[in-house]
Order: sequence, then C-alpha cells, then structure tokens
Amino acid sequence: MKKLLVILAAFAVSCGNKIENSNQDLAMEEVEDTSTAQQTTQKSMLLGDFTKEELQQAPFKSWFDSRYESFEPDTEEMATINENINDYEIKVLMGTWCGDSKRELPKFLRILDEADYDYDNLQLVAVDRDKATPSGIEQELEVTRVPTIIFYKDGKEVNRFVEYSQGESIEEDIARIVSGKEYKNSYAE
Repeated sequence: MKKLLVILAAFAVSCGNKIENSNQDLAMEEVEDTSTAQQTTQKSMLLGDFTKEELQQAPFKSWFDSRYESFEPDTEEMATINENINDYEIKVLMGTWCGDSKRELPKFLRILDEADYDYDNLQLVAVDRDKATPSGIEQELEVTRVPTIIFYKDGKEVNRFVEYSQGESIEEDIARIVSGKEYKNSYAE
C-alpha cells in the first residue's frame, strides 16, 4: 500500500499531469508583456518563445548553468549526433518550473552546442503549469508532457523525445532519432 501511495504521489507531481484547481494560486500573479509580444516572463517562469541566454540569467541560472556545465555527453553517441543533427529543425516545449525540463534541457542544449548546431533552426518555447502558451502552439503540436523535443526533416515531423530518456541517456535517444533508427518515446502508441 505504501508503495502505491509513493507511485501515485510521484505521478501527481510529474510534468505530464495537468492539474486543474481553481482555488490554487500558482504564483502567476501578473503577466508582464514584453516588447517582443512573443515571450512573457512571469515571476519565476518563462512563457512563450525564449533563448538559451535567458536560461543563463536569474532565476533560471541557478539550475541551468550547473547542469549544463557538469554534463559530459557520451563520445560515441555524439559522433552519430554530429553526423546527422544539422539535417533537422527542432522545436522544444518545456517548463522552467518542471523538474524533467530542468534535468533534460541543459543536457540537450549542451549536446547541440557540442555538435555546433545552428540555433536558427531551433525554437525554444516555455509553457505554463497547464502546458499552455500564448500562441497555442502546444495544441497544434499535441504536446501534453514536457519537455517535448520535436525533430523535423524537410518540414515533416520525424520523431520526438518526451519527458525522459528511453535508453541509457538523452544523447542515446537523440542519436537514435537523428540517425533514423527505430525509437519510441514513453507515450508513443
């Protein structure tokens, strides 16, 4: 019984669940519009399009920099990624409030940097706690869990990484995706 309660508690706080509670204040007091109208910064989260540089500033710097710097991608997997990653455009939806996103996004951006990936082909989008954005892109892309990293080739979705690695590491999953090997995320049917 105790194990069941622990599992249920873990599931309830995962970044994939959409918890609706009209009485719950999620620290989303006032939303400030920025000059770009694409991105909104809330008290402690990003919302909408953002850049890597924004993650390197407070309050995100405290978790981003240390995880980015300490991550050492596997050399063998990086060889496959280096060979193939530039054939893809990538969209990332994540939450700066989400533990899974905080764990995976610094690693993913380190992988892209190590591969000398062209950030002009990358779109980073932050969602709120309901996994929503001002533009509604999460609905168009059918994103229900974060982080979701979607890989496109020739304008068509090839595959997506969702929430956590299926293999030993994120770089193993990314290498499988970009090399065209069979890959299914946890939620693929």
